[in-house]
Amino acid sequence: MLTLNDVTLAYPDGEDGTLYALDGVDLTVPDGQLLALVGPSGSGKSSLLAVAAALVSPTAGSVRIDGTEVTAAGEAERARIRRERVGLVFQQPRLLPSLTALEQLELVGVLAGNRPRAVRTAAREALAAVGLSGAAHRRPHQLSGGQRQRVNIARALLGEPAVLLVDEPTSALDHERSAEVMDLLATLTHERSTATVVVTHDLEFVPVADRSVTLRDGRIRPGATH
Repeated sequence: MLTLNDVTLAYPDGEDGTLYALDGVDLTVPDGQLLALVGPSGSGKSSLLAVAAALVSPTAGSVRIDGTEVTAAGEAERARIRRERVGLVFQQPRLLPSLTALEQLELVGVLAGNRPRAVRTAAREALAAVGLSGAAHRRPHQLSGGQRQRVNIARALLGEPAVLLVDEPTSALDHERSAEVMDLLATLTHERSTATVVVTHDLEFVPVADRSVTLRDGRIRPGATH
């Protein structure tokens, strides 16, 4: 479960002003729920993801990830929670061109200090979960845009995260591949009981989510959920 309680993120704006990226946000995403987070550019969606991932500490309020309060934790503890409990899917896959799909995932496990045999097993299982077992030995240039995004998602699944945070996963994909990626995220959320937040501008795919929230000017818009 992911819980944000009265979260505010503020920055100085000029000599006396204050810019509120987030302003008193209350949000709970239970296990097994896919939440679509929508809103115009500059509404605070990226800030919410950063706070939810324990990448940025809020100015006020609290964040709980899988039952653990992370707001007051030190940087080392936040890093551990991110590594063990949070999966991040960035807008662009950013795959290394010289590595195969399997090697992209193995690198993550090796850098985390896991044993090579366990790393390979986990990497193969993650690729299977996103339907890419047959493409394990292909390099990025041999994969379609949708397949590269699936590798990106598989990478985030390593370690069995409790919370999955996804930033604009369909922004560079055509309609068919966008639909496939959103359906995949919904399936993974329900099968793995993750608390999943997907930031998206593709309102057409919002109904795939279990619930949606609209963010505007750093606040959750009243009545803007389903």
